[in-house]
Amino acid sequence: MLDKRTLFEIHRLHNEGWSKRKIARELRVARKTIKKYLENPEQSVTGNRQRVSKLEPYRELIDQLLQKDPSVNAPVILQRITAQGFDGEITILRNYLRGKRGPQKKRQAFIRFESPPGDQMQIDWGHFGSLTYGNTNRKLYALVITESYSRMLFVYFSHSQKQASLHQGLLEAFIFFAGTPGNLLVDNMLTAVVERQGSLIRFNESFLDFLRPFKIVPKACNVRAPYEKGKVERSIQYIRRNFWPLRSFEDISDVQRQVKQWLNRVANVRVHQTTGERPIERFKKVHLNPLPTFLPDSRETLTLLVHKDFAVRFDGNAYTTPPWTIGKNLTLKADQDTITLYHRQKVIASHPRCWDRKRRIENPSHQEQVRKIQKRLWFDRDVALFAALGSEAREYLQALPQTRRSIKKDVLRLLALKDQYGPGSLIYALKKAIQYKAYGAEYIQNILYQEMTPQKNHPPVKLKDDALNSIRLSESSLVDYDAFILKRRSEK
Repeated sequence: MLDKRTLFEIHRLHNEGWSKRKIARELRVARKTIKKYLENPEQSVTGNRQRVSKLEPYRELIDQLLQKDPSVNAPVILQRITAQGFDGEITILRNYLRGKRGPQKKRQAFIRFESPPGDQMQIDWGHFGSLTYGNTNRKLYALVITESYSRMLFVYFSHSQKQASLHQGLLEAFIFFAGTPGNLLVDNMLTAVVERQGSLIRFNESFLDFLRPFKIVPKACNVRAPYEKGKVERSIQYIRRNFWPLRSFEDISDVQRQVKQWLNRVANVRVHQTTGERPIERFKKVHLNPLPTFLPDSRETLTLLVHKDFAVRFDGNAYTTPPWTIGKNLTLKADQDTITLYHRQKVIASHPRCWDRKRRIENPSHQEQVRKIQKRLWFDRDVALFAALGSEAREYLQALPQTRRSIKKDVLRLLALKDQYGPGSLIYALKKAIQYKAYGAEYIQNILYQEMTPQKNHPPVKLKDDALNSIRLSESSLVDYDAFILKRRSEK
């Protein structure tokens, strides 16, 4: 039941020409209740019959949600209890929350600026905690874009506020809105504004280059004047209150999927408190500039060297490439989901992006190519000569590919050490290196340098044909020969 003061105010405001919606908003009473008491004022004095609130069965659930997140607001809780069967109005929920939290602080008043349809969009970043991938925590940011007239909203989540992330987010937004505004109002972020002296503004050149094909004029709000972009500021607050609470996410793709669902089902279809219209309906009056025929490539772009392990290093991880690219510089382009590698503008590799760190992301075909190359190496003449030195040489050769070193180069260096120190000394050094799992020509060279004396080399006769001078003859392993003789004796 309403008290007599409230009943009097309802009729007074109605007599002054106020609508039922406006009276309900002013007095914080449901519109159905306003209508009921306007039609029959005498209801206010009929008995003291007490009715059970529709909210009563859900109070325990509401208290649990408040315990989980004390700052969660009424619309978010309404979404949860409606899914459990609640069919009441949000007013009684707000009254219940107001009783739990106490009176709110008074807000400071600002002049509101309105823009013509399609004239302006406002953008800003918001920080939303972090996501965990394995042992790595990645900060999470939201680029929020609001069409000023309709309040139509788009959100792009990212783990970075770098230049490429800003451009990717704006590109996604323009595709979502199916057009571009006349001007873009930005904060004084370094990716947009490099320097400012009073009214003189020097915009980021990369930012201007990105906006040029869209025919957008950037505008920067004044320093310490967030109210100038109040529409996007309030949108960020709305996201914090309505989207973010009571949710969990697997990764950034899951965050983006959930926010797109929320935009379509909640944010852009609710009745906006300022305009009194649904953003999606008000957006129909907006006529944006058409998108250019060819959209710019806004992915993060780097030139990277392919290392001996046939991989490039990017954002704390290694991504494999075809082994023939070792030692070459490749172009890497990265978005939220994919890492793409180019050689002379041709795609040669593509990987799903890994947000953990210190990982090696491999393509099975790259590993297979390496195995084929290593298999062919065994038929190489120099490799065959090294393998003929004995079982130690073959064991060492089999372990060498695990180091992701150049087998051919190591074998040539080892053969040169054999010429310098002799086969017996090389075999000794190989045994010691295998014992300590020290694979690589430099380890063998160090062992020989410390423990062996180089043989006196008597250079052979030099022939006119250089090809004949470089011929190497295979040397039989005496160890293998001795093992063969012992085996024959034991058989007799």
